[in-house]
Amino acid sequence: MSITDSTPKSQAARAPEILTGSGAILKSLEMLGIKDAFGLPGGAIMPFYDELMASTAVRHILVRHEQGAGHAAEGYAAASGGIGVAIATSGPGATNLVTAIADAYMDSVPLLAITGQVFSTVMGTDAFQEVDIVGITMPIVKHSFLVKDPAEIPATIAAAVHIATTGRPGPVLVDVTKDAQQNTAPFVWPPRLDLPGYRPVTKAHGKQVVAAAQLIAEAKRPLVYVGGGVVRAKASEELREFAELVGAPVVTTLMARGAFPDSSPLHLGMPGMHGSVPAVLAFQECDLIVALGARFDDRVTGKVSEFAPDAQVVHVDIDPAEIGKIREAQVPIVGDVRDVLVDLAVAYRDAVAAHPADYAAWWQRLTTLRETYPLGWDEPTDGHLSPQKVIQRIGELTGPEAVYAAGVGQHQMWAAQFIRYERPNAWLNSGGAGTMGYAVPAAMGAKVAEPDRVVWAIDGDGCFQMTNQELATCAINGIPIKVAIINNSSLGMVRQWQTLFYEGRHSFTDLETGGGTRMIPDFVKLAEAYDCLAIRVTKEEEIDAAIELALATNDRPVVIDFVVSRDAMVWPMVPQGVGNSSVQYARDHAPHWEED
Repeated sequence: MSITDSTPKSQAARAPEILTGSGAILKSLEMLGIKDAFGLPGGAIMPFYDELMASTAVRHILVRHEQGAGHAAEGYAAASGGIGVAIATSGPGATNLVTAIADAYMDSVPLLAITGQVFSTVMGTDAFQEVDIVGITMPIVKHSFLVKDPAEIPATIAAAVHIATTGRPGPVLVDVTKDAQQNTAPFVWPPRLDLPGYRPVTKAHGKQVVAAAQLIAEAKRPLVYVGGGVVRAKASEELREFAELVGAPVVTTLMARGAFPDSSPLHLGMPGMHGSVPAVLAFQECDLIVALGARFDDRVTGKVSEFAPDAQVVHVDIDPAEIGKIREAQVPIVGDVRDVLVDLAVAYRDAVAAHPADYAAWWQRLTTLRETYPLGWDEPTDGHLSPQKVIQRIGELTGPEAVYAAGVGQHQMWAAQFIRYERPNAWLNSGGAGTMGYAVPAAMGAKVAEPDRVVWAIDGDGCFQMTNQELATCAINGIPIKVAIINNSSLGMVRQWQTLFYEGRHSFTDLETGGGTRMIPDFVKLAEAYDCLAIRVTKEEEIDAAIELALATNDRPVVIDFVVSRDAMVWPMVPQGVGNSSVQYARDHAPHWEED
């Protein structure tokens, strides 16, 4: 989002309009093209809400919890490719945003958080609902501003949006004292941005690009490692063209699902702790990693000292701090990955002009891995539904144009594995922070941003109970999301680890939400109380009909309680603390496998 002067010349010479600080916040948002915001009012932000009430340009969605506002803003940004806006009051209102701000920071989501602050005259006195939110959030924002002068508001809001959306995207906090909101000052637009030291590098060094192209051309077993930075950079088309030019295999991380189409024969799937076996072992056997907008996080690398032992690394990232942080790069490239891919394609053509690369033997090995280890699941033996089957059918019946937001846990991994993603911004999840409760508000935000798309929240019974109050927000505001609760009556991923690594001692993971003698709460009754269409599915033959009814219902939110087996596990799996070569395809049983 750029700051442009769209003021007619006839008005340019006029004296600046005098606005309250609150009016300046609103007008700044309007001038920046902000259409939607999520928030909840309180004492210290009340002057701004008084202005916001009369706005016809900015739609405000009143949430039921500030964490919901933050995740909704994240979902809005992730689905649209723009920026999300969350608003809260001081003290607990602001601290309730902290989880979402941290989540956005970890996953590079452009987020503008606007918080009210107590009067500047009482700051530092432990005034009612006074919290140093700038200090609290300092480690989890790209930048933060404390505004005490209404004259500073236009430039501050403009700078915040600029910082959040350029370079490596991320959250920016603007904390505005109540007196700054109430007092007046001239509204000067466009403001002059003074950001010394903030100059993100977008154009890569030409010599580095040529060196990278030469390594790719000389490699026998290259692997293109795609991270969420490719999605944030809107570089999916450039990635597809580059990958097809090179003909090398591609893996997409949890945050990058959809950045490269699953239907491409070049795609090996998702790597990492619960990645496909071909994707995981491709790292261990490749001789070159081309990392694009990826950060070599621990869920991908496993034990770092055993990760990709024979591989050289080309690492492309807009954030220089990520390069070399985990794995040394033989060719580091700092720049915008979309621009780099264009330049890299040109340099690669030059590098292979006389000696075309030959990856035939490499592809033969990868094809064998694909055929030997297709993605699949075990059929339950306890009479309950297969969660993988449920999620796969949601994807098949809904299609790739939808948006799928997941909570965190087993259902998140199954949604990443068994829904086929063909486009960027179709898959939303909390990757770095792993925030339970993300799905419902993120789906809500995505539906506001993309009203013509079907939006699913694929949630667990544990996650759902953390933020399901936002169903009220959806029902009241006409935001008809679909929610699939993968209800295994437990904290499933923790239970899986307890089964595998704690000798089956399931300590405090039973939620009693279904499948047994008690159902607390009854999700169908709860959803109906929120004026949603509510459905419970307990038999396999009911799955498709329930999904189809949800897809046909667009006048209110839909909640489907799928009662699934609590013994279902996420496979494959690389146990924590070991190398990727120790990937476990299944454990002590003959699995029933579906074709990938």
